[in-house]
Amino acid sequence: MSYQALARKWRPRLFTEMVGQQHAVSALSNALESNRVHHAFLFTGTRGVGKTTLARILAKALNCEQGVSATPCNQCATCAAIDEGRFIDLIEVDAASRTKVDDTRELLDNVQYAPTRGSYKIYLIDEVHMLSGHSFNALLKTLEEPPPHVKFLLATTDPQKLPMTVLSRCLQFNLKALSVDQISGQLEHILDQERIPFDAVAIRLIAQSADGSMRDALSILDQGIAHGGGEVRETPIRDMLGTIDQTYIKELLLGLADQDGQAVLQCVDRMSTSSCDFASALNELLRALHNVSLYHQASAILEAKQVDMDWHRELAQSLDVETLQLFYQIGLIGKRDLPLAPDPRSGFEMIMLRMLAFRPADRETTANVPRKARRGTGPVDKGPAQVAAISANNWSDVAARLDVSALVRELAMNVVPTTVTREVVELTLDENHEHLLNPERRDALAAAVRRELGTDMKLNIVVGRADRETPAGMRERRKSEREQAAHEAIENDPNVKEIISRFDATIVSESIKTRDSQ
Repeated sequence: MSYQALARKWRPRLFTEMVGQQHAVSALSNALESNRVHHAFLFTGTRGVGKTTLARILAKALNCEQGVSATPCNQCATCAAIDEGRFIDLIEVDAASRTKVDDTRELLDNVQYAPTRGSYKIYLIDEVHMLSGHSFNALLKTLEEPPPHVKFLLATTDPQKLPMTVLSRCLQFNLKALSVDQISGQLEHILDQERIPFDAVAIRLIAQSADGSMRDALSILDQGIAHGGGEVRETPIRDMLGTIDQTYIKELLLGLADQDGQAVLQCVDRMSTSSCDFASALNELLRALHNVSLYHQASAILEAKQVDMDWHRELAQSLDVETLQLFYQIGLIGKRDLPLAPDPRSGFEMIMLRMLAFRPADRETTANVPRKARRGTGPVDKGPAQVAAISANNWSDVAARLDVSALVRELAMNVVPTTVTREVVELTLDENHEHLLNPERRDALAAAVRRELGTDMKLNIVVGRADRETPAGMRERRKSEREQAAHEAIENDPNVKEIISRFDATIVSESIKTRDSQ
């Protein structure tokens, strides 16, 4: 019994079956329905995104026995012949194997003759960029003014190699690489129709490995079904693709969060024992860092990707957003340098040690706090007793530690605690800075203070005149004092006095700057 590969069996036969490429599908459908079909089309894009498939559907739409339309019947003899690759008026040419000018001239000798069966004679030239310069010259005249019964459909993965004279004579459609979500959705649809059991995680691994190509994804899926004994499951697919067990990635990230170098290196040792590909492991680590960062900012996006939310929630509680960004950057630089390492394992270990060695500058005070103390409670687990310790005297230090945006920090620097209990902290905002207050910033400040203190206390902000100096006021006062001291130091300097006396000079006050005012 013959078996038909999934890539052939599930090749789209109608525009509506195309995955992605809606911009091209819409334009071609509108042209067909309005009977405004250009004589030459160029489809560009990477392998497996639908260039030849789209060209064949267009050929079918032009030659269907039911008439020209965007929805060929798929029932007539012409549609069947095109699907099976035996339609006499669809001349498919692989330019890679027919690069000589004589081949092109021979091909074009029959252009003048009417189609044998269909309404149009269609020349589908794949990898057209492989034609020689002389072949392009031979094609140009016909491409510019073909007979009314001829259409040219050109496909290429490298449009930059085509002469501008050819490009200017074609309607060009740039087909996009398919997203992981688009590929995953189509693979799941196919497996449902084929009644083959599968794991969503396994499908996503295949979609990621396909690198934007639906044809590659279907070929990998065929291999995965055989590898999994008629099923598509995560573990066999990981084994087949050589992707790393996610348990290792989780152990590495938790070890990094704890700054437990021994645990991290022991995990690397186990990875080496299992013949792990460390370049692939680094890619998986970067993907995990990206997902955890998404969880921090938009967990709904992560949930739509059908990943393990509990797994990423635990990591998000252990790694703050700044540390994730730093780790990701270290990983990217390490990926570039990994081929230069003496061996992949030592290169990977050095990347892990680099992540252990560095922390964001504003996190230095909490870098050595174990993640168990930080998890779910902010940088340090301080508890309700710490609330009562807040006062106008130390509010400047508290505000400086908060993990907030610039505008929210400016709000924090212009308030001062006036009432502090275990349940409520009331802050007074200087009335000259009332413009800084809005509900979003108030809520963001309250959330940051709760994280910093590790408590669920309530935070209120009132506008008025505070009886204490705000951190911003203190900052401006100290700046003014430093500037005044600088002026006095310059004016009282003996050398400056001598210059003023001898040359009748004057001091330009605006030119005297302290370091923090430059």
